[in-house]
Amino acid sequence: MSRRLLGWLSYAFASEVFVVVSLTLFLPICLEQFARDNGFLDPDHTKPCNVSAAGEESARCSVKIGWLWIDTASFSLYVYSISVALQALTVISMGSIADRPTTRKPLLLTFALTGASAAISFLFLSSSSSLWILSAVFAVFANVGFGASVVAMNAYLPSLARDAPEVLEAQKQLDKTPGSPDRPVPLSTSTIDLDADHALFSDPESVSAPLLGTTPPDHQSPAQRAYVAALSRATSHISSQGIAAGYAAGILLLLLALVPVTQMHGSTFSLRLAIGLSGAWWMLFSIPAAIWLPGASATAFRVDDEDKWTVRSEVGAAWTRLGVMLRWSQIKRLQHTFRYLAAWFLLSDGFTTITSTAILFGKTTLHMAPSSLVLIGAITPASGILGSLVFPALQRRFGWSNLYVLVLLVLLVSCIPAYGCLGFVPFVRRMHVGGLTTPGEMFGLAVYFGFAYGAFQSYARATFAELIPPGEEARWYALFSITDKSSSFVGPLIVGLIADSTGNIRYAFFFLVIMVWLAVPVLLHVDVEQGRIDAQTFAVAQAQGES
Repeated sequence: MSRRLLGWLSYAFASEVFVVVSLTLFLPICLEQFARDNGFLDPDHTKPCNVSAAGEESARCSVKIGWLWIDTASFSLYVYSISVALQALTVISMGSIADRPTTRKPLLLTFALTGASAAISFLFLSSSSSLWILSAVFAVFANVGFGASVVAMNAYLPSLARDAPEVLEAQKQLDKTPGSPDRPVPLSTSTIDLDADHALFSDPESVSAPLLGTTPPDHQSPAQRAYVAALSRATSHISSQGIAAGYAAGILLLLLALVPVTQMHGSTFSLRLAIGLSGAWWMLFSIPAAIWLPGASATAFRVDDEDKWTVRSEVGAAWTRLGVMLRWSQIKRLQHTFRYLAAWFLLSDGFTTITSTAILFGKTTLHMAPSSLVLIGAITPASGILGSLVFPALQRRFGWSNLYVLVLLVLLVSCIPAYGCLGFVPFVRRMHVGGLTTPGEMFGLAVYFGFAYGAFQSYARATFAELIPPGEEARWYALFSITDKSSSFVGPLIVGLIADSTGNIRYAFFFLVIMVWLAVPVLLHVDVEQGRIDAQTFAVAQAQGES
């Protein structure tokens, strides 16, 4: 295993802990608890929520923010939505800078330090403090730091896949094929210690050289098809390794956090402690990534304007390029990439909202103890590790494409909110089981959801990697990250409004079913093979136009 891959996996091991431990579990609970500790019971708003008498546990609790009274569960969702909006602005602005190999690693480490420090800051803020609202600020900075650092991390994925041993072997076989008009640009063999993405366009000869895949799939030679298949498998395999490493770290820290949460009976301090520990873990295990990921010293190629740019000019250029990317003419040229992004917007938003809604639903509707929620939080990624390893094995066994596996996983996960909707059916309620009406059902669904969701994350990232124009990975992963697991804002916002207007968060399950199912027909109209050809042709045209 190369040092670059070890560095990449080490950052997945470091950062994914924040998602597993904080973002999907303790952070929404902690924010809700911060608001509850400062809230009052409806409707008169005179009795504090944290001193409610017996029989008032199910009463609705609201906190006053400015001149508005907000449901305490909705407060957590609104903070999440705000953080995502700011994250979207950040990741788009940094896309062009992260595409530069000299700045990709510093950006990753800077945002990692920002996010980890914000998470650690929860250790020093009490819910009884008059500054308790700073918990929302810390949550925003932590989420923005995570999302922005992951954009830089994901930008390494395509070049890591091209350096995989099986891909290099397939490339050698293709090079030996006589009379092959379309051969891959030798990214890995000539730039083994470089950033392969920029090496592509730094070589004047590679600009005009045809890229693999410019021949339609039906006319490709067996060697060409073998190379494409090897590259696809390597991408999904590395992505799955990252998910498995991150989930393993998350499970370990969850089990450690379970001790103080249980001993302190789910107190606000125990929740703050868990979030702070995730920040400390994130910061500590980012050190191997700082050592092993390639930086400016590993970049041996020449880029004429490398010393002529400024942060201000690059941020402005990033938004200009975004406008160009979203022009109808560009969308038509990369129609399959944009179809996938449209489906991903709905799916990532829907899946992430399912996670946060389920945790809040368990706490506020099923009145589950924090220790039970922590156990669910450990079961889900543990099952996710299994899913991220099982589905690649099934894919190899049955010859499924990445897209086929993705559609299958979407259909599996959509059953969860549909099952929650059964809780409104009268005969199901009379049975006192089914339709997510009992805490025990949450444990079974945690296993089911984790098994599908772990594989979904790795396949979603791997499929998108096949549709990106080479050399623009960070720019396109910035768009991808806007609706990644830390960047879903439409779903939490609408669920918060539903909870505020109805007083029952269960109604949100209907919205989630519709949101996920809307993405399926869009996803079925994505042609990954044609999308790969379009992306590579687009990259060549862009390079020739700039030379």
